[in-house]
Amino acid sequence: MWNRNVETFLGCDNTYEESHIVLVGAPFDSTTSYRPGTRFAARTMRAESYGLETYSPYQELDLEDARVFDGGDLELPFGDTERALAMIGERAETILHSGKLPFLIGGEHLVSLPAIEAAAKRYPDLSIIHFDAHTDLRVEYLGNKLSHATVIRRAWDLLGDGRIHQFGIRSGERAEWQWARAGHTDLHPFTFTGLSDVIAGLHGRPVYLTIDLDVLDPSVFPGTGTPEAGGVTFIELMKAALSVVRGCRVVACDMVELSPPLDASGTSTATALKLLREILLALSADFIRPPQV
Repeated sequence: MWNRNVETFLGCDNTYEESHIVLVGAPFDSTTSYRPGTRFAARTMRAESYGLETYSPYQELDLEDARVFDGGDLELPFGDTERALAMIGERAETILHSGKLPFLIGGEHLVSLPAIEAAAKRYPDLSIIHFDAHTDLRVEYLGNKLSHATVIRRAWDLLGDGRIHQFGIRSGERAEWQWARAGHTDLHPFTFTGLSDVIAGLHGRPVYLTIDLDVLDPSVFPGTGTPEAGGVTFIELMKAALSVVRGCRVVACDMVELSPPLDASGTSTATALKLLREILLALSADFIRPPQV
């Protein structure tokens, strides 16, 4: 039996049974390499979501007509990375088994890995579209193979060449760039150039969309643990994310690396929330209830 979270994201208070999308908070940042705080993202976003409208003038859709369930935050253990990842994976598997789409709110980027594993188990031909400032392709970081700096390399261990498409990347050690450019991932640096071709090539195939919010320029989004100058704008990111949702068969997705304590103005949280609303509505477009007149 799934119960509504005590405090839900705005417009996401449907029951589990009737919903198509399930939001799950993953408050984990134990491998953060610079500035922690992403564990507070989901709970802060819930509280701040009530400053946002449910209606999107971009898409002329309203969250009140969508079917989204907020499953709350997982109670993840401190100091036990493998157990925390296992718990995230178990929840993602349960949601996928129910025929629903898991939408993970991190947390640091490592929380994506077990959700990707769960999606790959259900959809063996899974591909990943990855928006980020960082390559996240290190073999290990400070001796640890499980890190937010290695998450996409671990995803490659699962999927292999030709299945990971990276956009907005503008940071990483030289070996990561060389490894990606050897053909192991499809890396598009700095912008979303080439995204339309990737979407066309993935038509009908299952896709996992992972969005590290530091793909945004820090002038737009300072509330993140490892900010990198030279990022994209909110409108560019929104348009890119919506093009993926509309053009691909997205079966699972996540949004990670918002760190609310690092932006006391709340601007970064508000930016993440608006992007979340737009993606939820795009994912819900085929399942939306008729508007009430």
